[in-house]
Amino acid sequence: MPDITVVPATAADRALIAGLMQFYVYDFSEMHPDELERFAVEPGGLFGPYPGLDSYWDEEGHWPLIIRRGGAPIGFVLINQVSHRDDGFVERNMAEFFVMRQHRRGGLATKALRQVLALHPGRWQAAVLARNTGALAFWPRALQACGVRDLTSAEGDGVHWTGPIWTFAC
Repeated sequence: MPDITVVPATAADRALIAGLMQFYVYDFSEMHPDELERFAVEPGGLFGPYPGLDSYWDEEGHWPLIIRRGGAPIGFVLINQVSHRDDGFVERNMAEFFVMRQHRRGGLATKALRQVLALHPGRWQAAVLARNTGALAFWPRALQACGVRDLTSAEGDGVHWTGPIWTFAC
């Protein structure tokens, strides 16, 4: 099996992440059947740009990463410092974690997560949308496999977030 690597994204990788974001948004669109406008395809055949994507290169406290398999991109990670609990500060927030469908369910995402946590140790939050059944199954299992410390889970307040929010240290 080709190696999994997680590397910081450079400015030259903006277009790559924006392109992978199309698959990410497409996956999310099936979880929001009542929000057709939010997930509408634009006249050029693409979903609209991810809000705030440029901040991952332009602002402190934002870290874009690329997940590669055998050197080829298969996903991305966006880390920031915005809490899902109250929009306040958190040392590390897993804003987005995406692995393309054909690379899921073989342990690759857990290997990638282990590398992400090694690159960015500290206190973390990872929130999962209540409707995202795949992620609801993945995150507790992956966090335990990665050996995080002080793992707790709390439900979002339904205003800032709807779904579980895991906090942990690594």
